[in-house]
Amino acid sequence: MIVQKDYSYYIRGNRVGVLLLHGLAGTPAEMRYVANGMARAGYTVHCPQLAGHCGTEEDIKKATWQEWYASAESALFEIRKDCDMVIVGGLSTGAVLALLLAARNPKDVHGTALFAPTFWLNGWIIPWYARFFRAITTKGFANLIQFPDIEPHGIKDERVREFVRNALFSGDSSAAGLPVTPGGAVLEHRWLAQATIRELKNIHQPALIVHPREDDYADLNNAWYIQRHLKGLVDMCVLDDSYHVVTIDRQRNIVVDRTIAFVETIAKRAKDRPARPAAQKGLEDAPQTITVKAVAV
Repeated sequence: MIVQKDYSYYIRGNRVGVLLLHGLAGTPAEMRYVANGMARAGYTVHCPQLAGHCGTEEDIKKATWQEWYASAESALFEIRKDCDMVIVGGLSTGAVLALLLAARNPKDVHGTALFAPTFWLNGWIIPWYARFFRAITTKGFANLIQFPDIEPHGIKDERVREFVRNALFSGDSSAAGLPVTPGGAVLEHRWLAQATIRELKNIHQPALIVHPREDDYADLNNAWYIQRHLKGLVDMCVLDDSYHVVTIDRQRNIVVDRTIAFVETIAKRAKDRPARPAAQKGLEDAPQTITVKAVAV
């Protein structure tokens, strides 16, 4: 059990909740801009700190993906106490956790907002030799390898990038995360992705996918794969002027606007849905036809 200072934050609003999950080796701070946008729209927002994060390199080395998931699920149950419905959003690895929450908690997760979802680290900045890491299957060996957070740090906007760069090397990992990601954490991410891929067929909730065309860490094929395998409605937005960390990069306003519109749509559908006779209620669990709207902005 990893115990450390908690940098989670909770903003109370109406009975519609938005749970936002940060990325691997990241912090709740990278979700702050989106969280504030959701809060201004009136929603209750919870941004938890995932297990092993916002501490030392040793902390994240020890953490498992099951512990990341447990901390995300605990946050879901916490916000569910205050809300009639919850949409779970996440950045990168946080988006993968959001999908797994949706698969395993269909009655508590009413939709997912996936920001640069990452099953595979295959963006243009990933070095060619990283493919050999796929041969590593033990965490002890994996932790002998480090993945440094190099330029452009997933951010296209130069002003924001400079701020993040300074925070990364400030020694305070709660501000922008760690300057390196241990190989063991990358291996845990692989195992998390594999577990989630196996459960995509169980996800019938609507989804919003926002992914940058120029993602430096995760190619756009991550988003297309998810779109093809989910069983519910999918709204897909492809950004044309951002890198991986879309929640703070140049088109962060689009991320907020599209997420608010997505949440509003889900809330309105739930409000307008007529009560069904008991004999028909079982039909609600039937698979839905996949509808995709691809938008380049």
